Amino acid sequence: MKRAIISADDFGLSVEVNEAIEIAHRDGLLSTASLMVAGPAADDAIARAKRLPTLGVGLHLVVIEGASVLPHQRLPLVTQPDGWFSSSQLGLGVDYFFRPEGRKELAAEITAQFEAFARTGLRLDHANAHKHMHLHPTVGRMMIDIGRRYGLRAVRVPLEPPEPLYAAGTYTDTLGDAALRRWTKLLRYQARSAGMATNDWCFGLAWSGHMTPDRVAALAAHLPEGVSEIYFHPATHKNALLQKLMPTYEHEAEFEALCSSGFRTGLEQAHAIPCGWQDIQPA
Repeated sequence: MKRAIISADDFGLSVEVNEAIEIAHRDGLLSTASLMVAGPAADDAIARAKRLPTLGVGLHLVVIEGASVLPHQRLPLVTQPDGWFSSSQLGLGVDYFFRPEGRKELAAEITAQFEAFARTGLRLDHANAHKHMHLHPTVGRMMIDIGRRYGLRAVRVPLEPPEPLYAAGTYTDTLGDAALRRWTKLLRYQARSAGMATNDWCFGLAWSGHMTPDRVAALAAHLPEGVSEIYFHPATHKNALLQKLMPTYEHEAEFEALCSSGFRTGLEQAHAIPCGWQDIQPA
């Protein structure tokens, strides 16, 4: 059986992102969104989510290239003076894995983000991490262990099989993609050992920021068996912040894809049943 979770990242990053998520849930196929609790437009996102009781909202954990919940004074090693995490996956990866102080700061921040989510009053639908940093073994373990105390029961595993991408369009399988797939095995083991549900497949990595209507329609028609999460970065308009953080992303095209008839038709042709994280049983 084929099932599809249609999701959006960066809920709370900007009003334009929030607008797209609200419209795509009401008028399109979007079923879940992942909230940046320290995002510039987090309050707006929370207010919209409370108007959308059928939208599943999870935590989009930010421990790289984004704002922290705790002040820099509490996270002097892993954040910059302005309270933002570095963009260096290698540098932060070393701090989180090898340095005791880095692990201590990481645990404090992850706890603070789950606490902030709990204060919203929203049900915790799932969790994942910005830039897929939960593939880092320390980040993944802490997100799962700490999240379990806050009711976490579902985790994204960003495992993207190449075959549907070859069938749907241009794709090159790189060494980095192969290495990424190896790390997903550990994350899946961590989640399932904690009794949490995971998706089988995830689409949106290779074409991140470029999940255009034509591509998505073709991909939907070639989905594999099992539970596939298809995630997007939609926005109604590419404002200055989005231009600065993700200059090449086609946010408006991804928003269009979520509401496109071709995407819906592709899922129907593949006999893929839309679902949410709460429909997935733990292993």
